[in-house]
Amino acid sequence: MFEWIEGAFDLIINYSIILLEFIGSAIIVVTAIRALINLLRGKKDGIRLDLAQGIALALEFKLGSEVLRTVVVRSTSELLIAGAIVLLRAAMTYLIHWEIKNEKAEHQEAK
Repeated sequence: MFEWIEGAFDLIINYSIILLEFIGSAIIVVTAIRALINLLRGKKDGIRLDLAQGIALALEFKLGSEVLRTVVVRSTSELLIAGAIVLLRAAMTYLIHWEIKNEKAEHQEAK
C-alpha cells in the first residue's frame, strides 16, 4: 500500500518538475523572440528591461522545480547538487532583479 503511494508521489513530483522546467524554458524562448522582434522593428526602448523581467520570471519557475527536486532526492550527493543549483539560481535571480531595478531607474531618468 505505502509503496504504491510512494510511487505515485514520485511520479507526480517528477512530472511537476518537468512541467516547471518546460514553463521556464518556454518563457525564456518567448521573451527572447519578443525582444528580437522589437529590436528588428526598431523599438529599442525597454527591450533590456522586458528581457530581464522574462528571464527573472523563468528563473522563478526553474527555482521551483529545483525545490521540488529536493523532495525526491535519495542520497546526500544528489541533495548537495540540488542545493548548489538552488543557490546558483537564487543568486542569478537576485542579480537579475537588481539589474531590473537599475534599468527601471535609468528608464525613469531618461523620461
